[in-house]
Amino acid sequence: GLGAVLDFVLANARLVLGVSGAAVLAVATLAVKRLIDRATSPRDEGDPKAEQKTLEETWPDLSLIKTAQKAPRKQRREDLSEPLLLPARLPAPEPRDCSAPPETLPVESSPQCCLTLQEKLLLHYSSHLAVPEEQVALAQQLARGICTELQNFLRSKCPELPFGSLFLSGPLLDGLGVLAADCVDFMLPVVLDPALWSLIPGEETVVRNPRYWMIKRTDLEYFPRGRSPWDRFIVGRYLSSSALNETLHKMLVASVNWPAIGSLLGTVIRPVVASEELKLEVKHEQVELSVTLFPVVEMEDKVLLAAPPEGLVENLWLESFYRAEVSQVKELDAGDSGVRQSCLRILNGLCKSHPSLRKLSGSPLTHVVLHLSAASSDWAEENLAARFQQVLEELVGYLEKGVLPSYFNHKINLFCELLEEEIDEMGFMLYRAASEPELLLKEK
Repeated sequence: GLGAVLDFVLANARLVLGVSGAAVLAVATLAVKRLIDRATSPRDEGDPKAEQKTLEETWPDLSLIKTAQKAPRKQRREDLSEPLLLPARLPAPEPRDCSAPPETLPVESSPQCCLTLQEKLLLHYSSHLAVPEEQVALAQQLARGICTELQNFLRSKCPELPFGSLFLSGPLLDGLGVLAADCVDFMLPVVLDPALWSLIPGEETVVRNPRYWMIKRTDLEYFPRGRSPWDRFIVGRYLSSSALNETLHKMLVASVNWPAIGSLLGTVIRPVVASEELKLEVKHEQVELSVTLFPVVEMEDKVLLAAPPEGLVENLWLESFYRAEVSQVKELDAGDSGVRQSCLRILNGLCKSHPSLRKLSGSPLTHVVLHLSAASSDWAEENLAARFQQVLEELVGYLEKGVLPSYFNHKINLFCELLEEEIDEMGFMLYRAASEPELLLKEK
């Protein structure tokens, strides 16, 4: 009877403990079974050394347990090229009374490990990523109110600068990665005369990064400084994103009457003084918002943000693909009733909840899904788990190479600003998750 119990434990060990845990338990159980067999088997009463012999034979078995408990060797980046372990296939759960409410079922009869990966993903989505509609509506209402007041201030304070109409952007509106109604972007169009300004490709900039562009003032011989209202932000014949951000930062901190605007909207609004970005903190009784203001230039089918990289270079503008990313994903889902958006929300939520994976959330994940959509066209709801796991495997491959090409411009490497240590840490985490996706779903 005891042997049957041990065999049952071993048969279900992988399901409960995973691959490595099952291996340790198997070795330990083997040693224990040997001890039990020797203890229960008859021995020669006439042999005075029988007891000593039995104990001596026991030590090798006990050493098996000690050996099995050794920590695994430290992973290396080269290990990512090894074949991935096949995911553990969960046995079908035994039939049970589904009419009983979940809370009345015994814990043993409905463990989460008995759910398929598909069911776990859907459960995670409904329990962690579903934002109440009233909360989203309130956050959007507050954001639009602040946006209107800021627009009025800029027009009265800087009538000479042809700013376009402020508009909202970000996951709060587009829904690809929102975990809570707490973040929104304000896009401030900078209207340039194309006859006076031209774009310099990223490869020709000082950083040699195709994702950053420079905006050059042209024909100064015929149209001297002062012809364009944006000439006051020129540094070395280029429109300086840093100079524009510094001017707007001073306005947000010292010129805008935020207490009055906050009182009007029933909120408390504070500019973030220490941040290099243009940020506002908004506190309401029901929601808290983090607002980021981005000056944006749209020229020659490019969308450029005043978000220069860290360092001494202050004339660079970052090319943004966010609008194209959202449009492409939604268009693909509408064409085949796919679950790309749901898959992205789950992936973004999981990456944000794991500190080592936070830099993968947002744009990199979207581009991986778009690359995968070009190769795998079946994104039906019943294939959510398969596509989810495939995205993890694709990410491991990209991290192993250290290169994730942009879906819209293959010259751009979306991993170029990651450190080697960050790539290794993310790669090893996802390498494990690719063979056992449930690791990412564990509560943090």
